[in-house]
Amino acid sequence: MCRLLGFRSVLQSQVHDSLARADNAMAVQSAQHPDGWGVAYYVAGAPHIIKSSGQAVGDRLFHRVSGIVTSQTVLAHIRRATQGELTTLNSHPFQYGRWVMAHNGDVPHFPKLREKLVARIAPVFRRFLLGDTDSEVIFHLFLSRLSARAELHRRGTPVEVVMDALAETVAEVRALVGNEDADRCFLTLIVTDGELLVAYQGGKELHFSTHKTRCPDRDACPHFSSECESPTQSGYVNHLLVSSEPLQGENVWRTMEEGEIVAVDHAMRLHQRPAA
Repeated sequence: MCRLLGFRSVLQSQVHDSLARADNAMAVQSAQHPDGWGVAYYVAGAPHIIKSSGQAVGDRLFHRVSGIVTSQTVLAHIRRATQGELTTLNSHPFQYGRWVMAHNGDVPHFPKLREKLVARIAPVFRRFLLGDTDSEVIFHLFLSRLSARAELHRRGTPVEVVMDALAETVAEVRALVGNEDADRCFLTLIVTDGELLVAYQGGKELHFSTHKTRCPDRDACPHFSSECESPTQSGYVNHLLVSSEPLQGENVWRTMEEGEIVAVDHAMRLHQRPAA
């Protein structure tokens, strides 16, 4: 399967260590996940996405991007293909307007189910299907469910609405797959519009962190607060980091359960929805 990294912060921050330099950074993990990579980051509210069908660990572009990306919102993915060819079109993350999504998992018998899944996508989104992965279809199904609740091109979408649309998307895919193959249907997803970030643990491991044991910038950072080094008491956090596996460093990690959702809204208020 694939590896995911999602980051949302009150500060413009570098993610070089998480992507390339740490002992278990995404570049290192790409030795076992060699089928493409992608990094989405936001500048002035607009997503910039760089993708490749190559292996991240030996890709000069990946290391170049990892070294220059400074953003409040980053979503990165390294791919081990289960569905679709090894092409840039099939590399994650996928984008529509300000919305970006990445997926870790697999839809069993996807070639047989693809037509039924696509039929559930709103016609306005179907023409944007460019690749042949289950992940891209899931993204556009999510957009269809979200657009029934909110205006996609308007800023300030309530995070609860996004959480509902994501949960509905997962339930709809699982219903089509059926009970017989339910234990092989994995739908771990991260979605963002640059202001909010929502992560769903759909059967493939996911961990999140909102604070550190000790922040190395505690004496200089203007945003430093008690929430930086302990679980939030106010409900607000200064960062949310979500990863397929805990990354080395000062961050304190918590493992998500299957069906659990964690998110931050545009004001960096933490939202958690336990597994149903």
